[in-house]
Amino acid sequence: MPVIEVRDGAVALSGRPVLRGIDLRVERGEFVALMGANGSGKSTLVRALTGLRPLSRGGITLFGTPLEDFHEWHRIGFVPQRSGAASGVPASVREVVSSGRLTRRRLLRPLGAADRRAIDDAIELVGLGARARDGVSTLSGGQQQRVLIARALAGDPELFFLDEPTAGVDLPNQKVLTDALAALKERGATIVLVAHELGPLATLVERAVVMRDGRVAYDGPPIPDHVVHEPWLGEAHGHHHHSRHESSYARDHAPHVRSPLEGRP
Repeated sequence: MPVIEVRDGAVALSGRPVLRGIDLRVERGEFVALMGANGSGKSTLVRALTGLRPLSRGGITLFGTPLEDFHEWHRIGFVPQRSGAASGVPASVREVVSSGRLTRRRLLRPLGAADRRAIDDAIELVGLGARARDGVSTLSGGQQQRVLIARALAGDPELFFLDEPTAGVDLPNQKVLTDALAALKERGATIVLVAHELGPLATLVERAVVMRDGRVAYDGPPIPDHVVHEPWLGEAHGHHHHSRHESSYARDHAPHVRSPLEGRP
């Protein structure tokens, strides 16, 4: 059973097609890089997969359950782009990471021993143990990105979505992020990484899915960053369905889905 399956998915914004004919299948434990130029549709696809952007046509299943019927959101971790780690709130690193446990416990219930262990583990994994009590607003951009990853880690999810985690992050912080995701991969997590370029993360990626003009132009083994933007990529393939790890263009298609992760910490 795939962790993610999209069948003939489409998204339209104000009547304008943004995603068209998306067919995608991600198996348990895969590390997939979702790549493409700005505006290619890769971030929109992740928002659709997490229920934040409804499909206009087609279907999505998570862990074998149709998205509209899926309620086990503790199984999914979503790391947005770095903007807003501090959110103008004078919260400490530990407080922000602690909010990642909300999917695992009842509202207003105090943190238990398991919660505290998961929070400490997540903070240590991203290398911020010494900064746990510091305000997030005092951290560098790269460190703030690591806080967002720790927040997602704290919920012990099985499936991670990361949206451009290395964008605007210096190389030392990129390497720490790479180490954290490598540890996550070793734990058997399924990871979908949205990236314009992979940088140090390239060593972890097992499969590349390249978006172009709202379609899947390539789906196969990892390729160099510069090849992602070559105009010929995917042109040799016709309009038909493909199994995983094959390049594909899909047909124009595109179900109404709620936005369950909207407003989540």
